[in-house]
Amino acid sequence: MTDHVHDLRSVREATDRLLTAVAKLDNGALSEESHLPGWTRGHILAHLARNADALLNVLEGRPMYESGEARDADIARDAGRPLEEHLADLRDSAARFLATTEPDQDWSRTVELRGGVTDRAGNVPFRRWVEVDLHHVDLNIGYELSDLPEEFTDREITFLADRWSGRPEVPATALTTDDGRTWRTGSAGDPAVTVSGPPAALLAWLAGRGDKGASLTTTGGPLPALPPL
Repeated sequence: MTDHVHDLRSVREATDRLLTAVAKLDNGALSEESHLPGWTRGHILAHLARNADALLNVLEGRPMYESGEARDADIARDAGRPLEEHLADLRDSAARFLATTEPDQDWSRTVELRGGVTDRAGNVPFRRWVEVDLHHVDLNIGYELSDLPEEFTDREITFLADRWSGRPEVPATALTTDDGRTWRTGSAGDPAVTVSGPPAALLAWLAGRGDKGASLTTTGGPLPALPPL
């Protein structure tokens, strides 16, 4: 069972790491390319602030975003702001999100995210943790997949492996870390392909980050292609 209290503490810690790192940048650095194609660092920071408000909406029973177009327009509008405005927005939006988690509520209830996706309210804090820490890596400022907390990496591998489970376009695949932890993903049946390597490399492949699995070892067939996130 997900521990939302633990995850909220992890969100706070990840947010503090992010704010500390971003505060060391300057305005010029925000217009430079991130690891995400087509997005500057400013785009990522704008997205993170608006995502905090979007997940607040989810917990309060409103649509996550007004529309996909409105989401994209907000990010484009805010991407070019100076550093101090980004930092203030990141701090304030994070505080608003955390404030809405403080009152007593039914964490077992079902909430709706984008595109009709539903989840338990208690899983929303982990989703926010993923946004903050994974996009911290995407900023391309020295925080790498290998720097992510071990618990985070294991849980996100589990989440993404489950996301691609049952997908007929992905062959049944076994995932194995160098220290023997295992997962499976893809279509039903006995795994035809085994993919192994360090946890950070498995996460890179599943999340479409870093070298996208180029450093992994595969047996039984080539590295499976995954749908976009």
